[in-house]
Amino acid sequence: MFLYLIDLFGTIVFAISGVLLAGRLKMDPFGVVVLASVTAIGGGTMRDIALGATPVFWITDTTYLWVILATSFLTMLIVRRPKRLSWWVLPVCDAIGLSVFVGIGVDKSLLYQDSSLVAIIMGVLTGCGGGIIRDILAREIPMILRSEVYATACIVGGIFHTTAIQMGYDHKTAFLSGFLSTLIIRLGAIRWHLSLPVFAINR
Repeated sequence: MFLYLIDLFGTIVFAISGVLLAGRLKMDPFGVVVLASVTAIGGGTMRDIALGATPVFWITDTTYLWVILATSFLTMLIVRRPKRLSWWVLPVCDAIGLSVFVGIGVDKSLLYQDSSLVAIIMGVLTGCGGGIIRDILAREIPMILRSEVYATACIVGGIFHTTAIQMGYDHKTAFLSGFLSTLIIRLGAIRWHLSLPVFAINR
């Protein structure tokens, strides 16, 4: 139940992230719902397909779809003027959703196989997959492909999560350690504009 509730929380936060971006780009209500949906469940969908966890989670439990629809319409009603939002609202919402989904991805992967490395990869895919689809649809360079500390935060969070489990901690504690490490790194990157070195070839 704890994992399920935290998963719905992540779905809400990522859906809000999609709605805010759609509002910034002046999309119509259909575009808003589409962007919110792919952001919220895109990564988890790719994870389940990769793990062979079929049918995909939102097909067996349509609560996710109703939560996305409700979140989309409520956010559109509450946030009527996206341009007046502070610059940090969208990145912080994204960071919270990212941290939750990485933990969800790691936990679910460990239910289907025993490799910590695969679990970390599935955590990154769950956390970043929806955002990649969202940014592509919005015609922006995906966050994970920029020099910002994004996927790196997911990897570190996945390492903390899997290491805690290997050390014998319970799943809630392991989840919390991964969640906090991902969130702290991502928020630090947002606050101090941290980035990785850029690979460039001189012509």
